[in-house]
Amino acid sequence: MAALIMVRPGRDWQSSGGLFDWTLEYLIPRLSDEKTAESLRTVVEENLGSLWIPDLPSEAQIEIFQLIRAELLPAAEAELPPAAVAELRELIALTY
Repeated sequence: MAALIMVRPGRDWQSSGGLFDWTLEYLIPRLSDEKTAESLRTVVEENLGSLWIPDLPSEAQIEIFQLIRAELLPAAEAELPPAAVAELRELIALTY
């Protein structure tokens, strides 16, 4: 199943459902806002397949972008195959 993260209006990232879930599951325990973490958890648990970052509180958006930019790639390189890491590099680029 394909999945989508809307980073900003007109800037979205599509991936496999598995990589989408891995990305959200990476972010969830690192988010300081429990309500946002719970929203992401629901997306994964209900297999909703999309996340619209612009719909989140502005503080949560900033934190998600910081996590994606600074921490996601090293974790992915340690856990995922090169093709998945390449896809995540595309997501990272969209956050700038």
